Amino acid sequence: MRRVLLAAGLLLLVVLASACSSSGGSGGVSRADGIRELEQTRRSIDRTLELIKSGQAEQAFEEAKTGYLSHFEHVEIPLRVADASLTVDAETTFAEIRQMISSGEPVDDIRDRIVDLRGLMDEAERKLTDAGVGAPMMVMTQSFLILFREGFEVVLLLSVMLGYLEAAKSTRYLRPILVGVGLAVVATVLTVLLMPVLFSVLPINREVLEAITALVAVAVLFYVSFWLIQRLEQKRWMEFVRARLWSAISIGSTASLVAVGFTAVYREGFETALFYQSILSFGGGLGGYILLGVALAVVALAIVAWLVFYAGRRLPVRTFMNVAVAMVMATSVAFLGNAVHTLQAADVIPYHRLDGWPRASIFLAEATGYWPTLASVVAQIALTLVYLAGGLYTFVVRPRRAMARRPTLTTVTRAA
Repeated sequence: MRRVLLAAGLLLLVVLASACSSSGGSGGVSRADGIRELEQTRRSIDRTLELIKSGQAEQAFEEAKTGYLSHFEHVEIPLRVADASLTVDAETTFAEIRQMISSGEPVDDIRDRIVDLRGLMDEAERKLTDAGVGAPMMVMTQSFLILFREGFEVVLLLSVMLGYLEAAKSTRYLRPILVGVGLAVVATVLTVLLMPVLFSVLPINREVLEAITALVAVAVLFYVSFWLIQRLEQKRWMEFVRARLWSAISIGSTASLVAVGFTAVYREGFETALFYQSILSFGGGLGGYILLGVALAVVALAIVAWLVFYAGRRLPVRTFMNVAVAMVMATSVAFLGNAVHTLQAADVIPYHRLDGWPRASIFLAEATGYWPTLASVVAQIALTLVYLAGGLYTFVVRPRRAMARRPTLTTVTRAA
């Protein structure tokens, strides 16, 4: 009987443990409760920083203590199950900040530690949040788009170059161009490998460096968007490439031909390295989906290259360019929102939270760049309006002006 009762007791414990695990929390605090308390913890951290910067050390200490005891202790309950070491790191950082405030250490040192704590809060939310379906799909699509768009452009460049050389019976210039392409591929691989190393040794705050990288990526994507719009017609695209190649051939030097092949490919390679550095910075916890996007892009590019170089197929360049323009614009808006949010987390731009605005899960927020703060929302709206204005001018205003000028030109011709 004792053995039966013991077995029944063990079975009951297993069932209870399983129920607690499936509910996502323990101690009566679910993961959803922990995420809500985490948001209150963030607000307390923001108030602590404001108080310490305004010289109110005693109030800052009390706020830091209240934020930990009243809010983060509730986060710890489900967080210990998800990641015990992260919980210990956060506890230690909270204690260090309180100690630094009570010891009267410099404000800049306390500020830097609070910035670190903000990063730990983001990591804690990732541990407590399910990635879902939307955010992984968006990140995978962004990853696929970045590599496929850049690679597609390289395939087009090479196909136009080879076609031009064959038509001009100048295939002797092919070898130096291919040498330039090979050097560009090597340089691209080195850039991808060395860029994170370079960022790690630069004497700049990590969050600020990530934001600067994202802003540079936004600027490049902005340029690429309107550059693509200007070349939606395949004829204009081919004329652009042929002009570059003709200039190199007219010079006649091997170095100029190598430079054409190198610059045509490495520009795309450098952009790719820059974009992936940004997407990895804001894709925490979704690295597998980023790699999946890369793998799918490689397969798609292999198919495209086979169709162009071996099957001799003509690709629907205009259709792809239309899709690429829209996706590039959306990606740049997401990067901009994340860049502004990162500058806020690093205390370069002050927080001004929009109370009452919906807040997305951290994975979806990073995938879209949407954070309910004034600076982030205004930046994204402004960039979106610029894109809408550019699209309106390109596809509506300019064609109408061109149509309005045609009768005038016809009349002048008849008069002559």
